[in-house]
Amino acid sequence: MTDEELQTRMQALRGDFAPLLLAWQRQDGRHDLPWQNTRDPYRVWLSEIMLQQTQVTTVLGYYKRFLERFPDVAALAAAPQDDVMAAWAGLGYYSRARNLHRCAQTVMDRHGGAFPRTAVELAELPGIGRSTAAAISSFCFGERVAILDGNVKRVLGRLLAFDGDLAQQAQEKRLWRQAEALLPALEADMPAYTQGLMDLGASHCAPRQPQCLLCPVSGLCQGRAQGDPTLYPIKTRKLKRGQRENWWLWLEHEGRIWLQQRPSEGLWGGLWTLPMFDSEADLDAHRRSLGVAQVETLPRVQHALTHFDWVLHPRRAVLSGPAEAAAPGQWVAREQLSQYALPAPLKKLLD
Repeated sequence: MTDEELQTRMQALRGDFAPLLLAWQRQDGRHDLPWQNTRDPYRVWLSEIMLQQTQVTTVLGYYKRFLERFPDVAALAAAPQDDVMAAWAGLGYYSRARNLHRCAQTVMDRHGGAFPRTAVELAELPGIGRSTAAAISSFCFGERVAILDGNVKRVLGRLLAFDGDLAQQAQEKRLWRQAEALLPALEADMPAYTQGLMDLGASHCAPRQPQCLLCPVSGLCQGRAQGDPTLYPIKTRKLKRGQRENWWLWLEHEGRIWLQQRPSEGLWGGLWTLPMFDSEADLDAHRRSLGVAQVETLPRVQHALTHFDWVLHPRRAVLSGPAEAAAPGQWVAREQLSQYALPAPLKKLLD
């Protein structure tokens, strides 16, 4: 699509798209989510980070519990990282929790506990990207700034029948410019407009089976006019899923389990797990060094992550003698496990 063709399509949308979306959101959009109807940037920021690559139904419970434990940015900044990770455990993508903690500390240290009011300043904080920064500034401060998360890329890509490959940075920047050109004129409309884009992408404009007959802007949609809106947006780069295999050593003694904390960066960073080995031979060598004669083989655990499938092989030993375990770690009583940040598959295994 040439720039001239794109501008022709944009001309057909300007003046109509924003009013239609606003009217639909105010009447039929979502209004009862716990992070809505607030201008508190802490609560909006928390919801935006939790909702990254995570469904609303999953976030609801975590959001409530997290706020009960850390009611404001000062409480979050002052908390030990282990407490933050424990509150996040099971939600996945744990770098979000580490960045959340760092961001809260930055807001306290550099901004006196007050979130910046512009998207440009917000995007300078740890873990806040351009679209998330725009959502916060739009919802909380009414700034006229565009968002472009995965759902919005789909909505605008179909609306414009945008045939640029979004795997290319230049094409994504091109779509950003169109998102900015479609903004409503009034700052007061920005919260409803931003929410409307999110709601539309999460409901009628679904990835595989869009409900075009219910869509408030279907009459403007070039993708639908061309016969198949699911052809858009275009992103050719495919991630090749990898495979990973590790072995867990589950040592238990008098109702206590030996846990080790993962390094702060990387996979499951900062979480507590069973000792992990790259091969069964390495596990066997380690347990023999501890005087563990044999282990029980448990069913393997299969865990799917974004870029690879992970198979974990648990081996369990209940120790009857003195609880001597080599390497860094600590014994944790079963009744205290809830106080530790455990990855979801391990929590399920231990339960």
